[in-house]
Amino acid sequence: MFLFCSYSHSTMQTQNRQQRLAALRDTIANIERKPALAEMRARAFDGAADGFPRLPGGLLQDVCTDAVRNGGASLGFALGQVRTLFTPKRLAVLYLQLAADAQFFGLPYGPGLSSFGLDPAQLVIVRASDMQDLLWVAEEALACRAVAGIVADIGGAPEMLDFTASRRLSLRTAESGTSLFLLRYGADRPASAAHLRWHLAPHRSGRKPFDDRAPGPARWGLTLERGNTGQNTREWILEWTGNAFKSLPDRAGKTRQHPPGTPVSLPLPALLGNPISQTG
Repeated sequence: MFLFCSYSHSTMQTQNRQQRLAALRDTIANIERKPALAEMRARAFDGAADGFPRLPGGLLQDVCTDAVRNGGASLGFALGQVRTLFTPKRLAVLYLQLAADAQFFGLPYGPGLSSFGLDPAQLVIVRASDMQDLLWVAEEALACRAVAGIVADIGGAPEMLDFTASRRLSLRTAESGTSLFLLRYGADRPASAAHLRWHLAPHRSGRKPFDDRAPGPARWGLTLERGNTGQNTREWILEWTGNAFKSLPDRAGKTRQHPPGTPVSLPLPALLGNPISQTG
């Protein structure tokens, strides 16, 4: 009797192990069927050699700026990308913010959203009590097929959003096809598994055709600090045209070029870096 019971227990352990192995094989096979990130990047930059590329969904992007006062520019850059990701089935945008930050910094402005082609009714605002809840909402929202993009205002470098957490988010974005933009403020660049990392600064706006003193289209100075775009260009001056970004030449009359693989210095040129001196 004792021998029979021992044999049955061993048989059950073997069966459970085989079931777990089978489930693991199914999981690995499902991951391997997903499109490779390299293929996504290749598609992202097709036909974009002359300007700023139109990026696909499914990318985790760090949008970094040096000061909190530039948060509006970071949000505008992220929303401009989300605008190009809309499909008939993906029309919602999530904006995630800590409740304490919402009280201090305020919320997105409706008429400003309209200038980026966004109906304020498409924006779902989530106020999280802490960073743990904010990251949980971001991960859960990535599974929603009605969401075109998620913008998470995370501030600087929260300890909870370490490399492991960002790696988890990058895998979820690639799997779901929904892009997630992490807005970061400050000079620190924490370890991150983001597919792309941008450094952004507000640039002097364009001019109105009939009034040179009036502010015109919004512009950004943008540097790609990490990630492969398939282009030599790693710095842009961008202008929002109402439907998409347009790349503008610099004062030398050409877009800045770098050989592939060339490290990009972090400080921006004076042309892009000091919005206060450009008001005159």
